[in-house]
Amino acid sequence: MRVRTWGGLVGAVVVAGVLVAAGVVPWVLVADAAGQAVGDRQGPLSAATVAEVTEQPLPAVTQVLAADGSLITDFYDRDRVPVAADAIAPVMGTALVDVEDSRFYSHGGVDPIGTLRALVADLSSGGAAQGGSTLTQQLVKQVLLQDATTTAGQQAATADTVARKLTEARLALAVDARLSKSEILTRYLNTVYFGHGAYGVQAAARTYFSVDASALTPLQAATLAGLVQNPSADDPIAHPDAAQARRDVVLQRMHDHGDLDDADLAADTAAPVATTPTAAPPQGCAQALGGGFFCSYLRTYLTGTLGLTDAELDGGGLTIRTTLAPGVQQAGDAAVVRTVPRDSSLAAVYDVVQPGTGHVLAMSVNRTYGCTGDGCTSVDLPTAAARGSGSTYKLFTAAYALQHGYTASFTQTTSDPYTSTVYKRDGGTRGVPYTVGNAGHYPATLDLADALVESSNTFFVGLEDHLGSVAGPVHEAQTLGLASLTDDDAQQIVDGEQGSFTLGPQATSPLDLADAYATVFSGGTRCDPTPVTAVLGPGGTQLAGSGGALDTGDHCTPGALPAPVAHTLAQVMRGDVESDIGTASRARVSGHDIAGKTGTTQGNVSVAFVGSTPDYTASVLVFDPDQNVDVGGFGGGKSAQIWHDAMAPVLAQGPTPDFPAADRTVLGVPAGGDCPFREGDLALVC
Repeated sequence: MRVRTWGGLVGAVVVAGVLVAAGVVPWVLVADAAGQAVGDRQGPLSAATVAEVTEQPLPAVTQVLAADGSLITDFYDRDRVPVAADAIAPVMGTALVDVEDSRFYSHGGVDPIGTLRALVADLSSGGAAQGGSTLTQQLVKQVLLQDATTTAGQQAATADTVARKLTEARLALAVDARLSKSEILTRYLNTVYFGHGAYGVQAAARTYFSVDASALTPLQAATLAGLVQNPSADDPIAHPDAAQARRDVVLQRMHDHGDLDDADLAADTAAPVATTPTAAPPQGCAQALGGGFFCSYLRTYLTGTLGLTDAELDGGGLTIRTTLAPGVQQAGDAAVVRTVPRDSSLAAVYDVVQPGTGHVLAMSVNRTYGCTGDGCTSVDLPTAAARGSGSTYKLFTAAYALQHGYTASFTQTTSDPYTSTVYKRDGGTRGVPYTVGNAGHYPATLDLADALVESSNTFFVGLEDHLGSVAGPVHEAQTLGLASLTDDDAQQIVDGEQGSFTLGPQATSPLDLADAYATVFSGGTRCDPTPVTAVLGPGGTQLAGSGGALDTGDHCTPGALPAPVAHTLAQVMRGDVESDIGTASRARVSGHDIAGKTGTTQGNVSVAFVGSTPDYTASVLVFDPDQNVDVGGFGGGKSAQIWHDAMAPVLAQGPTPDFPAADRTVLGVPAGGDCPFREGDLALVC
């Protein structure tokens, strides 16, 4: 009874294939007849399932490119690069059809002859219907198998049952009715697994022969065609003898069908299998060819800020154009390990932002991203707020003061140690006055400009006393772009009147610190940091998001800091690098305008330097990510040295612009005549 029932159902599908192939009646009518025959058992075909096989884009590799177009890495679950029919050597399709489905061009998706032959053997023995699968049926099976997201789904796609084979056959009829033979063959060649991690003919051609699918020779095509049946056992790299035997079967079939003459058959079968393997493309950020930490930041930005899904990134076949500057990245990579070796317990972090755009140009760490063991980490240290950045925060106090009645010439005398008249220790929780000392010997009387350059702690706490509240400097830091200082953090500091704010004890993101400083060095334009300039779909057009085109543009706010204040601060901070009274002389690169500020936290548990030219703003933090320990020295030591070593080769590529002149009013010098403002041996431009 079972044989008669299933035999009748399969027979209906076979008849459908014959009629479609002969063009006797339209597919829709035949499918209706076949569907009626099997409907009681299976029901109608799902339109979504048919579309899954015929229309759904194939999961494909996403390329991540640097600003110069070079490859950073690929995102993918499966190594697949779909190509058009004209990008596949014709002999590849010929070899595949000859060995897998010689009546491909004459049947209607189901081969009646092959199916009947299988039925005679299988149904007579009471087994499940096997064999006789056409390329179209194989395509259906491959798509359903590869799209399955659960073990149950995978088992259903490959179940050795008559029911599954019937569904496969019915879908094959539907596919053949909707797609041309060329479209089916191309889709199959782009879908099928060829072993060694390669999905689709383009990846296979690159993997085994280091050529594109368009350049495959008959011998190579025959080798690949032989793989689809058992890609593991016939792997030409791991099992060349088995691969050759299977390849020769394909060559013989090609000869039998008139696609290979006697001489070529003899010559080709005499040749051994020859491969020129290419390693699989880099997969993900851990295998990035450069900028692994940048890659991690990019991926978080794409899924968080831009709202892309992991599935889109790993299978969308996208092209992601980034802001990474390879030369800047490579120089940074070399610099961090020159000063802090990879096997050190200390982490050296270097971030570069372009003033005026927010483009993140490089992220270097003396670690390898994404591995385990010594010298490895998967923590995105360039963006993590792990330690304070010390006196780099004095910039925020200075920027606020210069906008609220103070000039760079503002002078005060502070004792050392200095006891605040406004702020209390630990935010006033115990009512004990806040007392601070300097980390060296400083003149008691300083003006604001020299105090910023020499980094006087007592002066800046005294300046906070004059301001009367820490709220202004705190909110100024946020206005300039210090995003790691959250609203909750800011409110806690303000409510607690924590006078230590200007000394930078708060955990700070190196990227956000660079971005806030870039606002100053851009002339006052604040830009949100961004690692991406475009996300293109498989067709090369800008990818659309839920609300329209994906927003990959720059997000900048001109005038976040008044230009006169920004230009003046840039000129003043040149003194930290270029004058004899500055703390960051190690960062000096002769012939270039460089401004910056050092920072050291209490106990020297972290040291920092942020330096800039008009084109590049870079922050450096050195700290132990696992515990608070004295890292040795101050911000003008390791951090400034790393900045110099990273930026010197970049600046050597050509002339660089100078910072604009300081504003006389902001400096606090008389209008007209020569600018008398000096910092040590450096005359400021005003």
